Amino acid sequence: MSPHSSPRRAERPPAPEPLPVPVVDNHTHIDIERDGVAMGADDGVHGVIAQARVVGVDRLVQIGCDLESARHTASVVDRHPEVLGGVALHPNEVPVLAAAGELDAALEEIDRLARGERIRVVGETGLDYFRTPPEGRGAQVEAFRWHIAKAKELGRALQIHDRDAHEDVLRVLAEEGAPEKTVMHCFSGDIGMARECVERGYLLSFAGTVTFKNARDLRDALSVVPLDQVLVETDAPYLTPHPHRGAPNAPYLVPLTVRVMATTLNVSVPELCAAISENSERVYGPW
Repeated sequence: MSPHSSPRRAERPPAPEPLPVPVVDNHTHIDIERDGVAMGADDGVHGVIAQARVVGVDRLVQIGCDLESARHTASVVDRHPEVLGGVALHPNEVPVLAAAGELDAALEEIDRLARGERIRVVGETGLDYFRTPPEGRGAQVEAFRWHIAKAKELGRALQIHDRDAHEDVLRVLAEEGAPEKTVMHCFSGDIGMARECVERGYLLSFAGTVTFKNARDLRDALSVVPLDQVLVETDAPYLTPHPHRGAPNAPYLVPLTVRVMATTLNVSVPELCAAISENSERVYGPW
């Protein structure tokens, strides 16, 4: 979840041109409302899924990153075959829980929820130095290490949240030993970091930020990622792709991001879609 600042617009964008090959939204938050607008305002999760399927986004990974949303995620994935889930404590949740003396109990519940058959991700976890002051970062690091260990114990993919903490994220992953399937969610690093992540075998997931006019450095980073290590996501309801930046995001807007990614990678849209779909199934297993 990466609620970067951008001008707010309440209207729901129109559906883009459908993709020629179905893809996966690798990271979304169905349960979160933005400015009072829910992704599935009329039909709930059914509406989100149906709207996305029409444009070629036929599978979703729903991420729950606090206890309430993790419980919701566990319920959603059991009721909707198009949705797999991930659960964790977001790095910005961790210092608050630690200060209240509630972190250990919260991690115990995440452990229990992560064992569900359709929970395929431990995440999003990681470090966030934008919203957390220095005094809270020690707790973030320790919780990050716990989540890494849990992903390896359970054989789950690990999804990383990294905001203004690139060096420490890479350092902790190296110290702990990253799981075989590690995804840099909403990748925000430069070309050097992208090369480092590729070398380590991580997958890099790109959100609507890669479409922003001022995101040339992010597109440069994408350009060095092999097709078998690339994923796409919305991080909805945030990070809505151009030309709808500031409006509520949802999985049906993935095609806008995919087309910019295909241009950046100098591949056809069908080729990129096929790669994204194959990579998603390899990382998360069958839906």
